Amino acid sequence: MKPQNIPQSEQILIDNALSLAGLTLGQIAARENIIVPENLKREKGWTGLLLEQTLGATAGSKPEPDFPHLGIELKTIPINRHGKPLETTFVSVAPLTNLVGATWQNCHVKHKLSRVLWVPILAEREIPIIDRVVATPFLWSPSPQEEALLQADWQELTDMIVLGEVEKISGKHGQVMQLRPKAANSKVKTAAFNKNGEPFQTLPRGFYLKIPFTHMLIKKHLIVG
Repeated sequence: MKPQNIPQSEQILIDNALSLAGLTLGQIAARENIIVPENLKREKGWTGLLLEQTLGATAGSKPEPDFPHLGIELKTIPINRHGKPLETTFVSVAPLTNLVGATWQNCHVKHKLSRVLWVPILAEREIPIIDRVVATPFLWSPSPQEEALLQADWQELTDMIVLGEVEKISGKHGQVMQLRPKAANSKVKTAAFNKNGEPFQTLPRGFYLKIPFTHMLIKKHLIVG
């Protein structure tokens, strides 16, 4: 369903997002006439899709920010009552081939993270999905220091891919961003190259922001107990 309420400015978008603070996902879903699932095992992206429709995001699955006309990406982030994220945050799928000429300046990660509307959601496991509460949304762009960390991690991980070491990459690599499998199941494969330059099939990978990094962002923008 295409959203009807596309925000025409950054200020309208943030005002609309702030109006959701304190509401439960059940209240928002009822307003949008959307059924709330009992669990998110089969609908992991449901919360993000609900907020995309509510706020008028238009990008869908395209490799561009969710609000392309504003250059703003929408990220919902589940937190506990102390404001700590409960999981890493997906940024974008990582290309494993055709990386000649790839730079930080032209990569999807920089494009996606240049301007982000974060929507934290109190989503501890014992809270039913329908009762999970939207905390205070905030707009963020990386500071020079934050961008330097992101760029360094992107460069390290991309260099390892180019050198045919994608299989050696673990969650320990990267200070604030990691590379890890991103697939519906282990049968999904994509092309990559080994250290001898020979093609082989491996799991698709995605870039994810580590929890300490997003926790730091939330602490800077929200007052949490």
